[in-house]
Amino acid sequence: MDRTEGSRVEMGTTDWEQALHLYEEVIACESETSQIRATIKLGRLLKDVPENVLTRAIPILVELLGKPLNSSSSNPSIQEAAAYCLNHLARQDDGDLALVIGQSGAVPFLLRLLRNSECSFQTVLIKFLWRIVSFSNPNRVAVVRNGGLEIVLSLFGSCTDNTRRYLLEILSALTLLREVRRVIISFGGLPFLVESAKNGSMVSRARAAQAIGLLGVTRRVRRILVELGVVPVLTELLREGDTSTKLIAGNALGIIASHVDYLRPVAEAGAIPLYAELLQGPEPIGKEIAEDVFCILAVAEVNAVSIAEPLVRILQGDNDEAKAAAADVLWDLSGYKHSVSVVRSSGAVPILVELLRNSNGDVREKVSGAVAQLSYDEVDRGALADAGVIPLLINLLQDESEELKDNAAEALINFSEDPLLRDRMSEALDIPSFQNIQNRLVRIRASDEHMVRFLRQMSIEQFTWDPELA
Repeated sequence: MDRTEGSRVEMGTTDWEQALHLYEEVIACESETSQIRATIKLGRLLKDVPENVLTRAIPILVELLGKPLNSSSSNPSIQEAAAYCLNHLARQDDGDLALVIGQSGAVPFLLRLLRNSECSFQTVLIKFLWRIVSFSNPNRVAVVRNGGLEIVLSLFGSCTDNTRRYLLEILSALTLLREVRRVIISFGGLPFLVESAKNGSMVSRARAAQAIGLLGVTRRVRRILVELGVVPVLTELLREGDTSTKLIAGNALGIIASHVDYLRPVAEAGAIPLYAELLQGPEPIGKEIAEDVFCILAVAEVNAVSIAEPLVRILQGDNDEAKAAAADVLWDLSGYKHSVSVVRSSGAVPILVELLRNSNGDVREKVSGAVAQLSYDEVDRGALADAGVIPLLINLLQDESEELKDNAAEALINFSEDPLLRDRMSEALDIPSFQNIQNRLVRIRASDEHMVRFLRQMSIEQFTWDPELA
């Protein structure tokens, strides 16, 4: 490829088969200076070279990358020129060539050079590694199995700000592999994983958040991650990320929150309004994540108060799917002893009764469940009755939905057992569906009591007959 051929590239008249043949001849010669000059020129022309020619050039470049370093060679070396060229190749065709490069055996050579590199050559190699792991899972496997994780982590101590971002994104890509997540703690990589969730492209930050969520399942790792500052990092991703990233960050933060010591820190980081946004969003999985995390956070009473406020606002809105999800959360929260008073004080009771009267089927089902749960509390029964819920529940006994009928009957049974409210129940007592559900509930309660007595007796007998305990 001489200067004349370079000018013909601009006119689109280059004979690329002939150009590749000339390049092969230059590489076959013993002049490293000529090899370097031709390889750098090839790197500059890559965007114009046909894919079939590029694919045939890859093995030549990989072989150059694997040549032993010559301490007396010029600067840049032939290895650096090959890495420069392969780096540009790896981003061609949406990364398809990155897989070809990895399959051609470039990874071991790249890692061997990276281990002992410095300055501009190290930067070229890091960018090259970043490209091939960003696009290809087989390349990630090859990097890890050739000791790449240890090399990447060791580079954090000496890298500059210019290359640190690439290292963080390389690390987040490697953590997609289970074998990396198994060893990253013992290799001291958790601080860098948290940092990678904070910096870099959104794709890389989402990958890091996903790994954090998977690692945070264990109590010990969860504690380390919290100490490393993961809560505000994930909260920021939940606030600023695109739709996919918000789901990943929301799920990971929910995993981190699932310990009593971290309920308050997650809420104090501003997560509750962000989960309320997920609850109102278009993604069904987002609603599920928000519901689950709200139920976790509400274990702390102060969080339950903060959660009830946006739920009430959602129930007053126009989004039926969000209202059904909010009612579902209130249904769950109503089962917490402290949350009963929270739901009542939030002003939700009259809103729930109104939704039971006028909302669509799915919303009414969720609301009826919340009403049934609230009806177990004496004060809430009175508030519900005063809001006019009993006639509505009686009407629901005729509904087509079995869940609605069951929830309505469960609530009415609780009302019928309240001496202060029994006189309002005369209309329901003669309805066959109510009687059937009432009888079924009596049998279930009797069965539960029998099982408790049986287990207690078993425990006593075991204590009596165990010679080590007697």
